Amino acid sequence: MILLITVIALALIFDFINGFHDAANSIATIVTTKVLTPFQAVLWAAFFNFIAFYIAKDVIGEFGVADTVSKTVIAEYINLPIILSGVIAAIIWNLVTWWLGIPSSSSHTLIGGFAGAAIMGAGFQAIKNSVILKIAAFILLAPIIGMTVAVIITTLILHICKKQNPHKMRKVFNRLQLFSAALFSIGHGLNDAQKVMGIIGAALIVAHNQGIGNWPIFVDGKLLVPVWVALSCHAAIALGTMSGGWRIVKTMGTRITRVTPIEGVAAETSGALTLYLMEALKVPVSTTHTISGAIMGVGAVKRLSAVRWGVTLNIVWAWILTIPVSALLAALIYLVVSLMV
Repeated sequence: MILLITVIALALIFDFINGFHDAANSIATIVTTKVLTPFQAVLWAAFFNFIAFYIAKDVIGEFGVADTVSKTVIAEYINLPIILSGVIAAIIWNLVTWWLGIPSSSSHTLIGGFAGAAIMGAGFQAIKNSVILKIAAFILLAPIIGMTVAVIITTLILHICKKQNPHKMRKVFNRLQLFSAALFSIGHGLNDAQKVMGIIGAALIVAHNQGIGNWPIFVDGKLLVPVWVALSCHAAIALGTMSGGWRIVKTMGTRITRVTPIEGVAAETSGALTLYLMEALKVPVSTTHTISGAIMGVGAVKRLSAVRWGVTLNIVWAWILTIPVSALLAALIYLVVSLMV
């Protein structure tokens, strides 16, 4: 029971770190364009992160992304030391990339850690290749989709507003950014909080199978997530978002390309639509990848040189390295943990 409690506590700590690590995703453009102060922006984003819980529970009626994450590793090979090692590795990599100001994927960090610890504990047969390959494919597809949607939306907005007074339009889009940031924050809560729900769900399944408590398990092939788990995960990510994440805000808001209110609306709306599509497909994608692609898209509409492709290349390398690095780190941590429990 102590190990189970430790896993749950660390998973929620990771969720909190995910919130402040990925706060930049939701607030970078709205802060950069000075629509809201940093403090107002994180409160706004945190509120809609939390609202996502009720949307998933009462509107969508399921937590599909959590179900996918819980099935990353084949159930018979999952144990608490594997989950613990994966979460610890994810926390370490998230803190390192946050400190360096690199907008890496918290999602892929968690999945990479989970898979890496499982491979070390039981070999490659422990992971579901189909799930891992689908998740890995969207490392490239999510930003491309976000970029494509952003190019389309930005082009439409500029065409519609080309004969309007620029000063008037700036005021209009300042207000619209509140709406677009809220849409993206809901998508962030829907996708990212569910990843931790999937990890905690996997831990509860292990505990249930070991006779530790009478926890819900899979029903009709789907993970039955207890309400307290879902509520805790959404609360943790909302609190994390409220704590900021200013290093990555600078990278997202100014270093990729300079963003105006019109472009901020286009980027956030594009990112949100992409996240909603991924929620419908039950694919755990990175909100970081999605919004980064969208910001590149709005910059490219102005001119290709408006995007700082050197900075972008560094970010892409961080995306590519996240799963293997976090997997290797989790494997090493598992070697230590397995000697202690």
